[in-house]
Amino acid sequence: MDSTLALARELIARPSVTPDDAGCQPLIAGRLQAAGFRVENLRFGNVDNLWAVAGNRGPLLCFAGHTDVVPPGPADDWHTDPFDPHLDSDRLTGRGAADMKGSVAAMVTAAERFRAEIGTRQTGRLALLLTSDEEGPARDGTRRVIETLTERGDAIDWCVVGEPSSNTALGDTIRHGRRGSMTGHIRAHGRQGHVAYPDAADNALHRLMPVLTELAGQTWDAGDADFPPTSFQISNLQAGTGADNVIPGRAEARFNLRFSPALTPDAIKATVDAVCRRHALACDIDWHLSGEPFITRDGALLDAVSDACEACLGSRPVRSTGGGTSDGRFIAPTGAQVVELGPVNATIHQANEWVSAADLTTLSQIFEDVMRRLLGPAA
Repeated sequence: MDSTLALARELIARPSVTPDDAGCQPLIAGRLQAAGFRVENLRFGNVDNLWAVAGNRGPLLCFAGHTDVVPPGPADDWHTDPFDPHLDSDRLTGRGAADMKGSVAAMVTAAERFRAEIGTRQTGRLALLLTSDEEGPARDGTRRVIETLTERGDAIDWCVVGEPSSNTALGDTIRHGRRGSMTGHIRAHGRQGHVAYPDAADNALHRLMPVLTELAGQTWDAGDADFPPTSFQISNLQAGTGADNVIPGRAEARFNLRFSPALTPDAIKATVDAVCRRHALACDIDWHLSGEPFITRDGALLDAVSDACEACLGSRPVRSTGGGTSDGRFIAPTGAQVVELGPVNATIHQANEWVSAADLTTLSQIFEDVMRRLLGPAA
């Protein structure tokens, strides 16, 4: 069996629902140590992180990923056990097959081959950064590892994140940036009362609805050549006691903005505050910033990843900043060039998640090609 496929199956068989690594990182650490990597286990809280480096000097190329997965959901929704990897022809099914144990396996096997052939002749440093906290709160994972590296004065120059970036075929799309993500929790205050006596009450939901309507209809920005316009989505709305004859004295809503570099978190807060004042809404708002937008518009990494895809697949990928957030949001602010490349994302976080076994083999070849282009000895 192909080594990448075999490792992917070993990883899928470990039920590493976030933040439990379930032994994935020790398995990988042993293989990387055998390939000449210096391995550190960085545990913060209940989160396991692995930082492995080969080489002593020069620019640092890092492959970043996560060993944790989202819960599989109801067992009846799966055709096979989600943690018993099932191979049917070219289809490898199991939780994490696409997001992102397949990519992690491809990174490891690419690094093994690269080190076996290039070894000490590599012209820089090669690293792998793995966390068990990408699908969870993302506080004690990549974020904390980057903080630790920054304190040491150790900076990543180039980073390939193995998120499933491809849309319909492997390598058709790479992410060279991501929108920012900011969530607001607004609590509107009114006065509870009987529905038959509205003059004696102040309906908090009636107060809140015009604010949400205006925010949802707002044109936040026009985006740019690389980013779509900022989007505003209401995700939760709650009010009332459950009784049909009570006017709610409190109403709450949660909303999220995926924003382009044309906006800042402070500008978003100022706009929401202004709309609340315009509608005379008495309220409190809590904010959570998941990450600011980032982009790698050009550079050696983008060239290497695009060239490697073309060499292995026969076509160059489209560049995109779409999709959700990734741990690249913690790496890019350090000044690193960041590109995301991984399998087709059609079934991620779904029951019966699967990935093409042949794609994993090819992905590993692409990753090795990137290593050669950036760290291989000069011809």
